[in-house]
Amino acid sequence: MVKEIERAGIAVVHICTVTPISLTVGANRIVPAVAIPHPLGNPKLSAKEEFGLRRKLVEKALNALSTPVSEQTVFED
Repeated sequence: MVKEIERAGIAVVHICTVTPISLTVGANRIVPAVAIPHPLGNPKLSAKEEFGLRRKLVEKALNALSTPVSEQTVFED
């Protein structure tokens, strides 16, 4: 689906836990997530720590969204 949205001219960031799958489906901007059962969080963290983790992921995704790319790019730490 990310590929079709990009074809319509809308930039997309794919946050995922298994980056090879995102690369296979053709996502252009890929941000690795935390873990398969909890891609955007970690229930073992305190509420404050989890908020920080989620904020970091969203900031990374926003940075990826505003970065021009000409090929598939994985935005690691």
